[in-house]
Amino acid sequence: MITRFAPSPTGPLHLGHALSALTVWDVAAHFGGTALLRIEDTDSTRARPQFEEAIYQDLTWLGLTWPLPVRRQSDHYADYQVVIEQLAERGLVYPCSCTRRDIQNAGAKPGVEGLVYPGICRSRPMSDAKPGDAIRLNLQVAVSQIQTEMTFVAHSDDGSSTIEVDPNTLLSRVGDTVLIRKNTGDPAYHLACVHDDALQKVTHVVRGMDLWEQTPIQVLLQTLMGWPRPEYHHHRLITDENGKRLAKIDRSKALSKYRAEGASPSDIRRMIGMAE
Repeated sequence: MITRFAPSPTGPLHLGHALSALTVWDVAAHFGGTALLRIEDTDSTRARPQFEEAIYQDLTWLGLTWPLPVRRQSDHYADYQVVIEQLAERGLVYPCSCTRRDIQNAGAKPGVEGLVYPGICRSRPMSDAKPGDAIRLNLQVAVSQIQTEMTFVAHSDDGSSTIEVDPNTLLSRVGDTVLIRKNTGDPAYHLACVHDDALQKVTHVVRGMDLWEQTPIQVLLQTLMGWPRPEYHHHRLITDENGKRLAKIDRSKALSKYRAEGASPSDIRRMIGMAE
């Protein structure tokens, strides 16, 4: 059994990250498995070395250990480009120069990841790709190439079940997801995450319920590439007094501040409702 904690070094870790990390290591311990640490630093506009170093410090303080070396995604952009080339050979990707305004003006409707892309650039061949273009998955073609039922095993605090991915829901609620980001050329989350789960032989993905709706498109990518499918455990989230999810972007209180104020790892466990 192999699982992983895969933070992005775009800000300090907070209590929500502590819950996720401790859940990952607790699940690994329960099954006698291995918990990996992976640094998902593919947002070149926001990732910072000091935040990566802080991740190591925070997790070590929590008493967690992991195999070395740690996979840092920014060191492996060539790996993700190989996947794009393989998808391109099958007619599954296309370049896109659309701005957010272009997409809004085309009447795009809200979906899982913001506005569902209305296909403005869908007819463009990869030979027409220009520097700065995004690369999108042609979901219509992808769905047409999949001849098998797509399912995944999902675990939550309420139990376990087998979930069937509905292609029509993907088309209407997700659309042609970005695999390479516009302007930066960074690999997008879905591409890098799913590739690395397969590469690292991850058997159990443990993460927050906020990523539940991202799972079907990742299952589709696994199916397209013939990659193994892990089981998914989506845990509860830490919220503030107003029921709002803690997030780095909201400047939630950093773990390092709790540490500086004299809190112990046991205190953190109590704060997030995880008895030792």
